[in-house]
Amino acid sequence: MVTATEKVCALASSDEVVYASEKFAPVALWMTVGIVAALVIAGLVLFFAKRTAFFRYVKIAGLCAVIYAAALGITMLALEIAKNYSQSYADENGLARGTVISNILVPILIVCGIVLVSALVLALVYKFRRTALRPAIAVCGTLLLASVVVAAILIGLYYTANIANDGYYNSDSASVNTPLLIICTVCLIAVAVAGAFIFDKGSAKGFDTRTIAAAAICVAFSFALSFIKIFDMPQGGAVTLVSLLPLLVFSYIYGTKKGVFVGVIYGLLQAIQDPFIIHPAQFLLDYPVAFSFVGFGGIFAHVKALYKVPQIKFLLGAIAAGIGRYVSHVLSGVFAFSAYAGDTPIWIYSLSYNSFVLVDIAIAIAVGVVIFSSKTFMRYVVLPYGSDRAKTRSASDKSADGSVAAESDGLAHTDSSAESDKRA
Repeated sequence: MVTATEKVCALASSDEVVYASEKFAPVALWMTVGIVAALVIAGLVLFFAKRTAFFRYVKIAGLCAVIYAAALGITMLALEIAKNYSQSYADENGLARGTVISNILVPILIVCGIVLVSALVLALVYKFRRTALRPAIAVCGTLLLASVVVAAILIGLYYTANIANDGYYNSDSASVNTPLLIICTVCLIAVAVAGAFIFDKGSAKGFDTRTIAAAAICVAFSFALSFIKIFDMPQGGAVTLVSLLPLLVFSYIYGTKKGVFVGVIYGLLQAIQDPFIIHPAQFLLDYPVAFSFVGFGGIFAHVKALYKVPQIKFLLGAIAAGIGRYVSHVLSGVFAFSAYAGDTPIWIYSLSYNSFVLVDIAIAIAVGVVIFSSKTFMRYVVLPYGSDRAKTRSASDKSADGSVAAESDGLAHTDSSAESDKRA
């Protein structure tokens, strides 16, 4: 016999809201897998059947992939915003929808908009009027800093109104430790900034139009891949399909400073895509600060001792990036989310919960090491666009059998004796 309680539960489950983003996510996953598989198979066929057409195919396929990634990212972002800021989602999670939109969504969108407009303005100024570059940087930087400060203040007001006295995040058994949150945030920001400058001595200064275009492409790829989730965590976070790999590659090629900056932008997008925000300092730790460490993927790119093993340089840099992100999430969990720990010691809870970061970066590392072991990838992607390309590019002349001498950074050098015979 069915009890009244079971009838109520069945009715509640039948009325459960199903969001469009949840329906579209598996479709996007298998659609992306199919497209990638088709592009790879077609590329392999061309590579072995008609080598001359392969590189033209790579350019066309790359352009199509960028367009697809941007379209997928925009679509999923729109669906996630519709979900995360809808009335039903607010009711499910006990949130005040109007406050969430005005104090969290709008400020972060404004920060992202200022970043986008600033990038376009600086690219145009750099190309057409370089004498005005410094004033343009000063204006754009001031606007960006002001928008971040305003966003932090509004999130702080949201915390005061909805979290500070809610009896859950702050109760007899748990509390948000604001002073330590702020101290950790400041310290990690200092570490990220210091690392960006210390480990980026060899790269070119500033963002030119090519670097901005590459950054936009890598962010689009990473953002699209971040929606393809292998495993979703209950209180925020997910193991994704190598979503950090494009950003790690960008940091390796263009340097740590640019990588850290692009990681911050990506972190802001993550705050819109998958928001779990209760405190200004926690927002910084879990989003822009945590993902800024992705820029550390390039800290070993100029190590001469690892000259011939770029895959090891990438591996070490990616490990440093993963550790930085992991530490940031762990500190956020310890000082902001102790309410979820229950009887478990908060450090143990946070260390274990955020271990998904280690799995996520391990997947990206595994694929990245394979890619960086490819001489073709190094020759046509890393060397032509890397910041040290002028130093590492070696002369390449066709030998008698038509093969092309490989370039440096792990590639075989041109045989000097053969070159001398040829010139003689």
